[in-house]
Amino acid sequence: MADEEVRAEPAEVSAERCDEVRAVIERVTGWAAGREDVGGVLLVGSWARGAARADSDVDLVVLTTEPGRYAHDGVLARELALGEVIRNRAWGPVIEWRHITASGLEIEVGIGPVDWARTDPVDGGTRRVVTGGARPLHDPRGLLGALIEACGRSAQVSSVPASLPKSRSGSGGGSATSRP
Repeated sequence: MADEEVRAEPAEVSAERCDEVRAVIERVTGWAAGREDVGGVLLVGSWARGAARADSDVDLVVLTTEPGRYAHDGVLARELALGEVIRNRAWGPVIEWRHITASGLEIEVGIGPVDWARTDPVDGGTRRVVTGGARPLHDPRGLLGALIEACGRSAQVSSVPASLPKSRSGSGGGSATSRP
């Protein structure tokens, strides 16, 4: 993603909250880069589309060849220091783990199989998530970029501050998680 496509911090969001979101994204992206089973990490929702507010949560989709590895309560919370687990539920093939930090920031991590990003055909729920705002954070195989392109999104919008890490991929593309 070109720097000019990345907007400044959202006006309604404090610098402290933006710093906290930046730290979460850096931690998750760094963690993903060190795991062979992780085929992609996608930032979705309001932070990805440039509409974050002070009470916006951080929505991430992690695609892995081993989704069962993260099926146990607290695995991600321990490995990524995301705070207390406050909810866990399934959205089709994606399992949502919602965390809350000491500051009140909610972080939703959807863990799903790599084939969630398949493009022939694109699942309807996946398409809704991607077209609702998506920015790839880790896309080593270009799966997320291909998914965004298949969803008809040639350009991405991001409200994430310019200092947040860019996609760690050769393709610069990105994906999202499926919801009913």
